[in-house]
Amino acid sequence: MSFNKEDEEKKDPTQNEDDFGLPDLDYKPLDTPEENTEEQPQPEVSPLMEEFSDYAPSEEEPIREEIKFEPVEEPKSKAPIFIALIIVVVVLAAGFLVWKYVIVPSNEKAKQEQLAKEKALKAKEEEARLAKQREEEERQRLAAEAAANAKPVDGTIEVLENPTKRYYVVIASAVDADLTMDYAKKLSVKGVSSKIIPPFGKWNFNRLTIADFDNFQAAQTQADAAKAEYGDAVWVIRY
Repeated sequence: MSFNKEDEEKKDPTQNEDDFGLPDLDYKPLDTPEENTEEQPQPEVSPLMEEFSDYAPSEEEPIREEIKFEPVEEPKSKAPIFIALIIVVVVLAAGFLVWKYVIVPSNEKAKQEQLAKEKALKAKEEEARLAKQREEEERQRLAAEAAANAKPVDGTIEVLENPTKRYYVVIASAVDADLTMDYAKKLSVKGVSSKIIPPFGKWNFNRLTIADFDNFQAAQTQADAAKAEYGDAVWVIRY
């Protein structure tokens, strides 16, 4: 397409070259906040919102820094310690009272009962001993009366002829056989039996015996007992 000079002259001088040939538009600028003076209807605010309206953040308020609260450790309570001490004191006091008023009296009572039992037992034993002693004294008295009233039985006299290999209790010895026989007769009157051992071996003595045993120990025991009546010259011989 070509444009000529006449066409350029026909153009409206008021027309802006930047319109690019577009038609003009009729427009009205919008009202700015400053120019809008009409009162806008306020939204209804509930009583709960009014109550917290004071706490609503304002655009003019500066931004607050977040404050961090560190938990403070509370001091530990000493109540459990005091309670434990009180319990210990109560237990100790109760134990002392039980020991003093229950255990000690019980032990004392048991001790007294034991002493009473021992005393009764000793008294019973003493009574039994005295009864036995009285019984023995009565027996001896009756035996003495019987011996005094009874006629003694004459003892026997035996002259041994052969060795017997027994142990004899000798109360006297003499070379004269008649003297030995006279002593044996005196014992016979008293009820004592005797045996005469004639001389044997290298010894020429007649021995008067009052007992014989099959072992030396028994014969010696009898000889020791006979010394109280026949003197210290009592001895043992094996024949």
